[in-house]
Amino acid sequence: MRLKLDLHSIYSSSRAIDESLHAIMDEAIEKHAESVEIIPGKGSGQLKKSVFRFLEKTYKGRYSRIEKDDKNFGRIFVHFNWHKLS
Repeated sequence: MRLKLDLHSIYSSSRAIDESLHAIMDEAIEKHAESVEIIPGKGSGQLKKSVFRFLEKTYKGRYSRIEKDDKNFGRIFVHFNWHKLS
């Protein structure tokens, strides 16, 4: 299972962004998803940096790795390896 979160519509509300990130990450952990695709968009890159900081601060150790999409600058993948994380 792969989950997806598009932040385009809430980019200007840090509270809504945090709530959405919490919700998608908690769902991924609960359902043992393979990955979460987060779309902060291209823009200036500030939202993308903020997503990285949020994941590092709040969920470090709960995912196996984060991957920047080399073909689309505005997309991040959070991967889980449940065998290693268990």
